[in-house]
Amino acid sequence: MDDENTQQRSAFDWIGGEAPIRTVVDRFYDLMELEPRFLALRAVHGSTLDDARDKLFWFLCGWMGGPQHYVERFGHPRLRARHLPFKIGILERDQWLACMDQAMADAQLDTDLRTRLNASFFQTADWMRNQGV
Repeated sequence: MDDENTQQRSAFDWIGGEAPIRTVVDRFYDLMELEPRFLALRAVHGSTLDDARDKLFWFLCGWMGGPQHYVERFGHPRLRARHLPFKIGILERDQWLACMDQAMADAQLDTDLRTRLNASFFQTADWMRNQGV
């Protein structure tokens, strides 16, 4: 596909719809549970990740240009406001980004899509920080 069409296509279409997003989200949370290098990230979450899995999946579907599952259930995401109760510093941001990148790699996402998503994820994750360190 040429660069112009790639740039205009939504990430939702590029990734292939809901099933690959679910695969990435499930791998993301599996890694968070399994990998000691994501310990600080895991500590920010509650005792179970089931609710978080669904919410991230619903959010990412809409954020990538697909169905607005999250908005239909909860209204506007208000990401920063919803995450204010949790300590999110540079360590948590970087672990979130590394965990998501590994999940996307494990799901064998297209390299160009992964690069595009990583750039967007960084902007959002950095904006979500509520701690200086």
